[in-house]
Amino acid sequence: MGIADSLSEYVRSTEYGQLDGRTVAEAKRRIADSLGCAFGAFDERPVEVGRQVAEADYKEGASTVLGTSIRRTADIAAFVNGTMIRELDFNDMYLSKEPAHPSDNLAAILAVAEQEGSSGKEILLATTLAYEVQCRLADCANLMDKGWDHVAYGLVSSALGAGKLMGLTAEQLTQAVNIALGSHIALRQVRTGEPSYWRGASFANAAKNAIFSALLARKGMTGPSPIFEGSSGFFKQVSGPFEVDPQSFGGRGGEFRLKDTYLKNYPAEYHSQSAIAAALEVMRKIRDLGDVESVEVRTQKVGFDHLAKHPEMYAPSRKEIADRSFPFIIAMAFIEGRVDTLTYGSGNYLNPKVREFAARIAVKEDDALTAMYPEHIANRVSVKLKGGGSLSEQIDDPLGHPSNPMADGDVEAKFRGLVGTRLSQAQMKTVMDFVWTLEKRDGVSPLMEACEVAGDPSHPAKA
Repeated sequence: MGIADSLSEYVRSTEYGQLDGRTVAEAKRRIADSLGCAFGAFDERPVEVGRQVAEADYKEGASTVLGTSIRRTADIAAFVNGTMIRELDFNDMYLSKEPAHPSDNLAAILAVAEQEGSSGKEILLATTLAYEVQCRLADCANLMDKGWDHVAYGLVSSALGAGKLMGLTAEQLTQAVNIALGSHIALRQVRTGEPSYWRGASFANAAKNAIFSALLARKGMTGPSPIFEGSSGFFKQVSGPFEVDPQSFGGRGGEFRLKDTYLKNYPAEYHSQSAIAAALEVMRKIRDLGDVESVEVRTQKVGFDHLAKHPEMYAPSRKEIADRSFPFIIAMAFIEGRVDTLTYGSGNYLNPKVREFAARIAVKEDDALTAMYPEHIANRVSVKLKGGGSLSEQIDDPLGHPSNPMADGDVEAKFRGLVGTRLSQAQMKTVMDFVWTLEKRDGVSPLMEACEVAGDPSHPAKA
């Protein structure tokens, strides 16, 4: 049996009753977290572009564009909603041979669930299975070093998650994978070179294509096969060979990977999360910022490579660089005493005061911290004081790490902070109550209705 077939059989045969209680609880937290991230990006330019295209150029459908009363086909709604979830880089993370943001799958899951009238239990199951497939594939082979974007694995996971909700047979699920993976693989250039709006839309596009692939498969379309093992297939052209054993997956012999994903407490690249927490802890012990002579950040190799290796990280000129700049992020933690979505305004990363402080921050790879990776994403922040003396703080597992998980209250606080005034207090309570009791719900449409922003773009007269 080929990999596409074995994954499809796993997804087809796994049922809600095989989910353990913690997996269900964590799945609900990730849905709540993703909704918050989406609302935080509601007014971002890439989201506006997608919403405008959806409203002007596509016919009405069954799936809601989040935050509005616009309804479009599931693939188009998933593209806009997926861009919203990903745009702030505040959604969840999984680190393995290939990194992943598995909550990106939720754009496809929620759009198809609304189209199909899926129950809350079906949504939680499809979410868990999409996470499982993407994370297990990320465990198998690195893609980015070969020039491909991590969303290639998302084509498979979103196609299977969407197909599960559509009630596809194992053969139809296989064909959905064949079509999606054979035709829509993205280049890693999306995350290198000149930053673009597409960075936050790449997986959203994969979700759109995955849904369309599943719809085609449901009607009888077949795709190139065997898509992984073929002479010009995924192994040969993209990843290199690997093995996948669904018998070790969650619901079979192993634990569900969803529980191993990380939620972010700060809107910054994940390798900086514990550094931000450490910097804030050190700053609480300093009476005056003027007492700081210099700051040293000790980090793991991956953190250094992602956040401090390149010269532009030391004087970011764009938001897309600033939120991946160790010197800037840590400077703002000291200067403002916080890191949030307001951190990345141009008035901050172009501010001479911020740049001067950032110039006092040295970032170095630490072999001991690298040895702890990826079990722990540790950072140590040390401050040398002008009057003599020093302060240091090391944090191994920031809030949101599987060993230091966010509670429902933490996720809800993040949700409310990101939503701001876009929803009323009553709406936010309705949304949270719905998510926390999702397994008891008959469908997702009431959730989407509760998420409508007053004065949304589909009703200009309400503004």
